[in-house]
Amino acid sequence: MEPKRLLIVSPHFPPINAPDMQRARMSLSHYRAAGWEPIVLTVDEREQEGVREPELLQSIPADIEVNRAGALPLRWTRRLGLTNLGLRAWLHLFFAGSRLIRRQKIDLVFFSNTQFVTFLLGRFWRCRFGVPYVIDVQDPWRTNYYERPNSRRPPGGWKYQAARVMAWLLEGRSFRRAAGVISVSPQYLHDFQGRYSWFGRIPSIVLGFGASREDRELASRLPAPAYRFSRQKGELHFLYTGASGPIMPHALTVLFDGLRLYRQQRPDRAARLRFHFLGTSYVAPGRGKNSVLPLAEKYGVADHVAEIPHRLGHFESLRLQIEADVLLLPGSSDLAYSPSKLYAYYLAGRPMLGLVFRHSVLEKLLDDLNCAIMVRFREDEAKDAAHAALGAFFDSALDGFPPGSLPARHDEFFNRHFLAEAVTRNQCDFFDGLLPRNE
Repeated sequence: MEPKRLLIVSPHFPPINAPDMQRARMSLSHYRAAGWEPIVLTVDEREQEGVREPELLQSIPADIEVNRAGALPLRWTRRLGLTNLGLRAWLHLFFAGSRLIRRQKIDLVFFSNTQFVTFLLGRFWRCRFGVPYVIDVQDPWRTNYYERPNSRRPPGGWKYQAARVMAWLLEGRSFRRAAGVISVSPQYLHDFQGRYSWFGRIPSIVLGFGASREDRELASRLPAPAYRFSRQKGELHFLYTGASGPIMPHALTVLFDGLRLYRQQRPDRAARLRFHFLGTSYVAPGRGKNSVLPLAEKYGVADHVAEIPHRLGHFESLRLQIEADVLLLPGSSDLAYSPSKLYAYYLAGRPMLGLVFRHSVLEKLLDDLNCAIMVRFREDEAKDAAHAALGAFFDSALDGFPPGSLPARHDEFFNRHFLAEAVTRNQCDFFDGLLPRNE
């Protein structure tokens, strides 16, 4: 039987290191086993400013067809304040995708990215060629997060307001003709159902990103990362890898205030604790600003904290996760937050500390996987119990995690739901159900 042909629209793609291409990248090795032939449509890396990680190219099967479209040059558009890749490349992707759909007889288009304006391409292609499309919701396009009481001021000034108007105008039009929707969080689907009366008629499924054993093996063969943990005086090293945006300070406040109290009570033991926040923004080296250290300074514990405020390489992060003593997973005041790093953390096999909001998606994921000791709290409650739980965790970690102090992880559940090959198989089962049946 001829494989079905899947056009994957992912403006970011290796060697660009960006989080929104990871699902597509990790799935490429597994689509064929499920009866699908993947064809990638991306944007030429020369038209992008993202961080480069050439090692990512080693994870792409050599016989996968990758088509690279152009974009309006940044040297022109920056003068107008336009840097968004999806907008700059929209027409280029439209014409390149149209050619591919005609030439390759594409069965389904899959938008797996966070350049949200590209989703509208699916509607145009479906009207013009009749090809169905699926949207992968990795982050919310429309959000009222910054309009909630006591929320921080939104970043980006007029650009944020322009993006908000564009989301209000285009989200519904993009999703209404979709054949299906995949979401990393059930809350995003719930939000769509509340916003659009017709959304319940669109097939949808919740699928996390997953993690790749192949990535872990490749990372182990690459040179050791430049960043190293010191091992002096019995130090214990906590690690967080990835962006730390404006929705995380609540959890970090619990952590740093709890550390301050622990140091007051047990100064000799607290002196051994070290916290590393690496890759806390998406920008290239030399362009990032610290977002975690200022909060640590506020609570008087900055001497325990190190931060690298630019994006790290994917494989560098994987190596560091293996070498850390404890992996940190701070939750978000956006209860729908579903961090993809959780699955790579799980494969690293290190003890994990989750600082989670009660009734959040992250709390449920960690309960299902039973892979972390959780410090649970609410934004509007006293944090005494959370601080006490943190102190108990620090004691356990400094004592080398006595037998029985760590949870028994649900490996079979993880392998069935979150390994890259399982996630890809679930994607393809979903895709199969959207195509017309040949009787």
